[in-house]
Formats: sequence, structure tokens, C-alpha cells
Amino acid sequence: MTDTIKPRSQWVIPLCWAAVLLDGFDLVVLGTVLPVLLKDGGVWGLTAGQASLLSTTALIGMMIGALTIGTITDIIGRRKVLIYTVVGFSLFTLMCALAPSLFLFGLFRFLAGLGLGGCLPTAITLATEFNRPNKASAATTIMTGYHVGAVLTALLGIVIIAPLGWRPMFVMGAVPGFILAALMTRYLPESQAFLTVTRTRAMSTANRGSRSPVASLFSRQLLVATLGFWVVSFLGLMLVYGLNTWLPQIMREAGYELGAALSMLLTLNIGAIIGLIVAGAVANRIGMRSAIVLWFGAAACFLALLSVRLPAVALYTTVLLAGFFTFSAQVLLYAFVTQKYSVASRATGLGWTAGVGRIGAICGPLVGGALLTAGHAYPWGFYVFASVAALAATAICVVRPSSPPNPLSDPEPLNARIDDPLHP
Repeated sequence: MTDTIKPRSQWVIPLCWAAVLLDGFDLVVLGTVLPVLLKDGGVWGLTAGQASLLSTTALIGMMIGALTIGTITDIIGRRKVLIYTVVGFSLFTLMCALAPSLFLFGLFRFLAGLGLGGCLPTAITLATEFNRPNKASAATTIMTGYHVGAVLTALLGIVIIAPLGWRPMFVMGAVPGFILAALMTRYLPESQAFLTVTRTRAMSTANRGSRSPVASLFSRQLLVATLGFWVVSFLGLMLVYGLNTWLPQIMREAGYELGAALSMLLTLNIGAIIGLIVAGAVANRIGMRSAIVLWFGAAACFLALLSVRLPAVALYTTVLLAGFFTFSAQVLLYAFVTQKYSVASRATGLGWTAGVGRIGAICGPLVGGALLTAGHAYPWGFYVFASVAALAATAICVVRPSSPPNPLSDPEPLNARIDDPLHP
């Protein structure tokens, strides 16, 4: 039995990574196509103000998806939820390519966002439970997929949008999702930690009742940490989505050509991938909270530096370093969350942290759009984003460092044995 189980466990990281890659596609795709949608009076008469509202539709869906699906994951399991979310967001991303009107395009973005919101916390939770929850490596490894997806999307935008238009971008983001869902159905196992805790919870409920996953987030031991995580997630995703949505257009306002502006978006996300490779190792050495403070503080410095006109080499280096620190800081936060909560509430804690953070993801593009409409996107946009990063570095200090909550959180090495009654 062990010989047949072990190969299945080896699929977990690649499949979760691929799911998060598709999430990364959605992070960048709207920012990639917005310059075209706004060109020459705009597709469907789209204005900059409407584009800001449009950018929030998927984010509202993501917020609702993260808040609800994360909790569902702690009840019905990681495997089922991840498959359902991948199918859902792939279907509605494909519908975006076929949308005949601005209203339907926004509606499909919202519905795709529901699945995307649940995908990220579920994938990170499942990967963490096949690794070690007190290490940052699982979250940072998975999240490299997020920014690889963003980089590939920016590259596709440079190559495809000019000759073919914006609609093929959404087709290319949707089709791989259906292939991935088929692979997950065949190869993805359930978390042994979840199955163990489910059995324990069933016995506990039969005997004396048990606390719901949501209620556990507000226990005396976790309340301050929960609120601290929410504040930092709000600020961190405000940065991630604000920059990825509006960086090309802000740089256009600064006088750069469209190709150069998209290249900076690409550079930003290449920096994010490099940052993720480094961030996990640093966090494992100096501690999660210290690494988050360092990363957000450095992000503030480099974002502020972007407000200064620099020679080309210095400019691209600064954009690279801004991406290096800004995006991996948010991922370190997710790793810290998985460290704080037990298996019984881990996906809920991560889902609620990401869900509240999506409010910041909504605010980031709105702030960028407001500055753009007012004609102050450059350089004031970078001053605003730098201030947000500095606040995040300060806010995480309210959360105390900790080791995994208790032995039940991780009952055994999670890739040692997989009993998965849900798997065919």
C-alpha cells in the first residue's frame, strides 16, 4: 500500500502550484488588457473610473469566496474544494472572453472571483499539511506559481494583445484550468492531517460538542493574532493588486511607451518570484515575524524610490526590488497564519485572512484609479503605496511569534501515509 500511496503524495505540490499559477494569471490579466480597453474612447465606452469599478468585481467575488470556501474546506476537505474552485474559475474566465457587454464581463469576473478566492487558501493549506506548518517553505514554494502565472500573463500580453486583441488572453487563462481539474481528480490526495482531525472532531462532537472553526479564530489565545493578520493582509493585498492593476498605466502617465510599461509589470513579478525563493529561507532562519517586518520595510523604501525619475537600468532594478519585497511579504504572512492555527481551523484562518485582505485588494485599484483620474498617479501613487507598506511592517508587530499550536495539529509526517476515502 505504501508504494501506491507515496507517488500520489508527490503530486500535491505540483498540482497546488499549478492551481495558484492560474490564480496568478487573474492577478495580472486585467492590468494587462486595461490599456487596450481604455484606448481611443474605450471598449464599450469604458472610462478610467469605470475601469476602477470593473477591477473590483472579481475582488469582491474573491473576498466572498475566501471567507466562505476557506471555512467549507475545514468541513468537507481540501481535495474536493480545490477541484471545485479550479473548475469554477476556469469556466467563468472563459465566459469573460465571450462577454458581449461591460455588464456581463463584470458579472463573469465576479463569478470567477468566487472560485479564485477559495483556491489560494485551500492550495496553501493542503501544501502546508504535506510539508511542515512551522516552516515557510511550502507557502513560498506554492506562491512562486502565483507570480510565474503573473509573469507568463504579462509576456502573453506583450506578444498577443497587439495582433489578436484582448479576448484571447482570457481563453488562455481558462483552458489550462480544465486540464488541471482532470489531473487533480485522478491524482490529488486528501490531507492526512485533515482526515485525522475530522475523525477526532466527530468523536468530540458525539461526546461533548466542539468549537466551530470560525469561533476558534476569536478565542482568547488567538484574537489579537487574528486581528493583526487581518490588518496586515488588508495592507499587503492593497499593495499587490494596486501595483499589478495600475503600474502599466502609472508608468504611461510618467511618459513611458506601452511596451516599456508592460515590461515593468513583467519585471515587478520576476522580482516577486526571486523574492519568494529567498524569503522562505530567511524566515526559517530569523523567524516569521522578523522576516515580515524586514520585507515590508524594504518594500516601503523601494516603492518610495520609484517616485524619482531614474536612468533605465536603475529604474528596472528598483522595480525588480520593489516586487522582490512587496509580494513575498504577503506570502510570508500566509505562512505565519498556517503556523498560528491548528489543522481544525487552519483553512478557515487562512481563508478569513485572505478574505479580509481582499478588501484591501479592492481598495488598491480604487486608490490607483482615483489618483489616475485626478491626474496625480505619478508620483503620488508611489508615495501612497510606500506608506501602506510601512504601516504593514508596523502592524505585524502585534502578533507574537509562535511554534505550531499543539501535537494534534500535525499528527505525523504528512507524506508518510495517506488514507483517502474520497479518492477513486
